Amino acid sequence: MRNWILPEYIEDILPAEALAIEVIRRRILDRLLVCGYQLVMPPMLEFVESLIPSNDSNMNLRMFKVIDQLSGKMMGLRADITSQIARIDAHLLNHAGVTRLCYVGSVLHTTPSGLNRTRELLQIGAELYGHAGLESDLEIQKLMLQCLIISGINEIYLDLGHVAVFRGLINGEKIPVELETELFGALQAKDTSTLKELCVGAKKYMGKVSQQAFMLLPELYGDRRILIQARKLLPDYPEIRMALDELGTVATELESSVRALNFDLADLRGYHYHTGIVFAAYTNNSPNAVALGGRYDEIGKAFGRARPATGFSMDLRELSRLIKLDSRPKAILAPYNRNNKNLNKKIEHLRNEGEIVVVELSKYQNKKNTFGCNRKLVLKNKVWEVIDI
Repeated sequence: MRNWILPEYIEDILPAEALAIEVIRRRILDRLLVCGYQLVMPPMLEFVESLIPSNDSNMNLRMFKVIDQLSGKMMGLRADITSQIARIDAHLLNHAGVTRLCYVGSVLHTTPSGLNRTRELLQIGAELYGHAGLESDLEIQKLMLQCLIISGINEIYLDLGHVAVFRGLINGEKIPVELETELFGALQAKDTSTLKELCVGAKKYMGKVSQQAFMLLPELYGDRRILIQARKLLPDYPEIRMALDELGTVATELESSVRALNFDLADLRGYHYHTGIVFAAYTNNSPNAVALGGRYDEIGKAFGRARPATGFSMDLRELSRLIKLDSRPKAILAPYNRNNKNLNKKIEHLRNEGEIVVVELSKYQNKKNTFGCNRKLVLKNKVWEVIDI
């Protein structure tokens, strides 16, 4: 193997893609900042226990780990930034009221995530701490949709779920942890045959109504009519009733902002730390979600401060591949003359106005137009002017 070959699913970002990513990053960050979200920059490397506060086995498998040569403790290269933001909110800021934070940075996975075939994602997102009501869920969800739209994603399909539906069934029947884990695994995999076997074999823990409810969850996917079906078919537990009410309210608020709105009551993504509504945004020509989020009120518990929290994240690299931007902006070609003060003043003026000005490097300049210049600076009547090439 040549020593410049990169590992599998790790790749360089070349100029055209890098510029597209940067354009989208600026658009999103500018939007987050004017909405009151403060930018933070946590480190790439932390002790493992800080990066997996909820003992998420899936996150543990996705994380690269190294031994810290100074402390001898295990450190991890972050596979997600959410827990780091929770740590910052809990210990470094320690605000009593609502805190709005945003971030952007690389995350690394030991194996490719989904079908995007990369192990290094460029994650950007926002988190809202200190408010438990539905208003903060809606703020985050609307903000996510706005960020996608200003990035260039116009056809948005939004999936909504609520972990309290599954959790309500578990708590309503006092199901032991071992069986809960098995039921969770079957639902996560949409394995209906295994789910049926588990329900039939768990008669001593659950009644017939609950057995049928668990087996129905994978089928409760579709438009708003699913909420009506769920009220008829699922037990009338307070947690489930509240979850369905919240989903109905969110649907009313968001349905005019998206191309389609669907519900998936078996969506248990992030079940180990999510506590309420979960959501995923999709668009055309992408098998993966372009944005993910949800409520996770317990995520700060490991840091001694379990504040209400909700947020979303997205991968800038994935977004850049879905959006057609003018990734090669046109530039102005200027002659090389370091002693011509008027020329250099004109170049500086153009650059201050936001124009790209490429200076020829005297006789050593390769005459091939490598930057896509469509204009040039020429001297006319002792005045430097920009003309089309």
